[in-house]
Amino acid sequence: MEKIAKKLTNTSVTRITGLALLIVFGLPLAANADEAYAKTLLKNMSDYMSAQKSLSFNYDTILEVVSKDQQRLALAGSGSVVMNRPDKLRYARSSGFADIEMLFDGKTLTLIGKGKNIYTQIEVPGTLDHLLDVLRDKYNRPMPGADLFMSNPQEQLMAGVNDIKDLGSGVIGGVECDHLAFRKKEVDWQIWIAQGDKPYPCRYVITSKLVAGSPQYSIQLSDWKSGEAVAPDDFAFNNATNAKKIDLKDLPNAEDLPSNFVRGKTK
Repeated sequence: MEKIAKKLTNTSVTRITGLALLIVFGLPLAANADEAYAKTLLKNMSDYMSAQKSLSFNYDTILEVVSKDQQRLALAGSGSVVMNRPDKLRYARSSGFADIEMLFDGKTLTLIGKGKNIYTQIEVPGTLDHLLDVLRDKYNRPMPGADLFMSNPQEQLMAGVNDIKDLGSGVIGGVECDHLAFRKKEVDWQIWIAQGDKPYPCRYVITSKLVAGSPQYSIQLSDWKSGEAVAPDDFAFNNATNAKKIDLKDLPNAEDLPSNFVRGKTK
């Protein structure tokens, strides 16, 4: 039995290694050929997303971190999003160390720490584009995959891109997708776009080039709904649990990192 197991293991390793060599040494892959078609697929996704006045989905994220001794670790989280353009958002995120909900009614952003029954509010009047920029740039609380949900995703995603590949088809959560890969100076990123008349993003992966070990961040979408299929939602905060109001600086878990993790320097 041991000999059989060893033989199977060696065979699998050989096959995987062979596939890796095919990719590393750049032997011709038909899926890499059509850059123009890849741009068209991304534009179709962008146009579709921009046209949706209402959308909702669930998501799962994996944030990879690399320890000082070069161990690569994956931190998992899940959540849900409901958006009504131009200025309404409900966003929830939970993990082993965070349980956060965010509400935006076009004027006031409410952040709720559900585990501790606390909340804080910020006045951020404006559109969803403005809110997502403020969350990322001012408060370091980016919404997962925010670039995909701006009013013009293509503009956000393509800025600085210097290499494009069409990698053919892939299947995400049972949905057949077009698989595209892009390169920038600081990151590589990939996207899987649902085929058919609703080309929404099914999976989005960003690989850092500035951190040793090249960790990745990925978001996978499921239970996608748009238009009339989106259940009506109330984006106002009613404090039904009598949560205690606190200052923003006292709201825990501003990032997707446990409190005992210390952020290091880029390479």
